Amino acid sequence: MNKFEKQIEVRWSDCDPNGHVCHSKYYEYGAHARIRFFDACGYGATKMKQSNFGPILFKEECSFIREIRPDDTIRVNLLKGEISTDGSKWVLHHEIFNQARKKSAHITIKGAWMDLNLRKLTVPPVEMAEALHGLPEGKNYIYRKKSSR
Repeated sequence: MNKFEKQIEVRWSDCDPNGHVCHSKYYEYGAHARIRFFDACGYGATKMKQSNFGPILFKEECSFIREIRPDDTIRVNLLKGEISTDGSKWVLHHEIFNQARKKSAHITIKGAWMDLNLRKLTVPPVEMAEALHGLPEGKNYIYRKKSSR
């Protein structure tokens, strides 16, 4: 699997009193896209539980670039950062694009896989590691102020 992207309709309940999407919803959009990716790889919640492993996060960081407004339809992609050879530890990126296809946010996640019985880090099934390695490359977001010259 190469490119992975989910389209999500912004709900009224996603917005705060300022009239734009609440900061915590961006993380939920990323999580939704990530879980749908795992599902598309054949490892939805039921299969992961049966296979005795699941994703855990060590760090999640979002750079907010521009507003997302009520009634927008957004697109959330999934890109790879550093991934260990066996796929046991990973960095993933989500780019969130607004309805005008302008980048609105960038999420970076550092995570791994956990054995659900032993409660310790584990190596995922080969298919999952291969799927992670098959994602397009992403990069850390670096804010660059536009020059007014």
